[in-house]
Amino acid sequence: MKIAVPAEVDLGEPRVAATPDTVKRLVALGAEMAVETGAGLKSGILDADYQAAGATIAASAQDALYGADVVLKVRRPTDAEIPAYKPGALVLAIMDPYGNDWALQAMANAGLAAFAMELMPRITRAQVMDVLSSQANLAGYRAVIDAAGEFGRALPMMMTAAGTIPAARCFVMGAGVAGLQAIATARRLGAVVTATDVRPAAKEQVESLGAKFVAVEDEEFKQAETKAGYAKPMSAEYQAKQAALVAEHIKKQDMVITTALIPGRPAPKLVSAAMVASMKPGSVIVDLAVERGGNVEGALPGQIAEVNGVKIIGHLNMPGRIAASASQLYAKNLYAFLETMIDKASKTLAVKWDDELVKATLLTRDNTIVHPNFAPKVEGSVQ
Repeated sequence: MKIAVPAEVDLGEPRVAATPDTVKRLVALGAEMAVETGAGLKSGILDADYQAAGATIAASAQDALYGADVVLKVRRPTDAEIPAYKPGALVLAIMDPYGNDWALQAMANAGLAAFAMELMPRITRAQVMDVLSSQANLAGYRAVIDAAGEFGRALPMMMTAAGTIPAARCFVMGAGVAGLQAIATARRLGAVVTATDVRPAAKEQVESLGAKFVAVEDEEFKQAETKAGYAKPMSAEYQAKQAALVAEHIKKQDMVITTALIPGRPAPKLVSAAMVASMKPGSVIVDLAVERGGNVEGALPGQIAEVNGVKIIGHLNMPGRIAASASQLYAKNLYAFLETMIDKASKTLAVKWDDELVKATLLTRDNTIVHPNFAPKVEGSVQ
């Protein structure tokens, strides 16, 4: 059982899919680990650290991938990488499958068994495998740190002989994993924090962190959550009422963090150009949904835009901006999932294809796209 960890090549990704700790654990389960040289460098992990944990350092990605039964990655393999993969190999990565049918077909054509870690069901058994939560948690933290770095004043109230500096006001839009961490981080830094979300359950979570909840709490609001815990798309009427409330609130804010994203959908627009224009010069907005079109009008992917003195931060791959911590958690997510596919007695791969976690995350197998959400529609079939 050979497991390969190639260096990431897509978009300058700084994270890595294994750490010395997870390498050591996989070696103990009978794996032969091959890590491409330099794979962990951007996450602060040296080749020597992997070697000490029992891995072989491969001179190239092709050497690492040669004969590998399992490939651990952060991002899905590119077209240029796929030819080096062994047909039938298991590939565990963040696959970003929505709207990328061509990429899924390429992996299917190569005979790969591709698993999308972001499709992991949110059930108790899979909590340790939940990459969305582990990475969003760090994204929420980093969003506040980046906002504080661009903000021209201190965040906490400071009383000095020369006068008092008022606390900064921070508004977090979306109280999922990223939003809750943003709230906690802004509070620790001394800001006065408010937050909003369309899910009723979020109110108690926001208030438990010491922030004030801001929302139109009508009957539609009380029904605005799916069984999976995600926000439902809201009616145009509710969106108008909420937008009016938010527009008035945003005028008084120094920092705004937007985190609203529904899997497989374009990011909802929460902050209009008029709202941005209403903010004071020197204010900062961080758009954590910029990779999916953004929550903020005027946000530019990979850039810091400035509109009338208001900075709109649109950094891509926010977890990658804290790569060492992100890799540590992501590698543990992968290990926890892969461990369920290894027979401890024989120390060989033994994938349980009918396991609910496997069925939920498996995109391709046996040269076919098998996931029901992404499989090509058969002409004339009833959907």
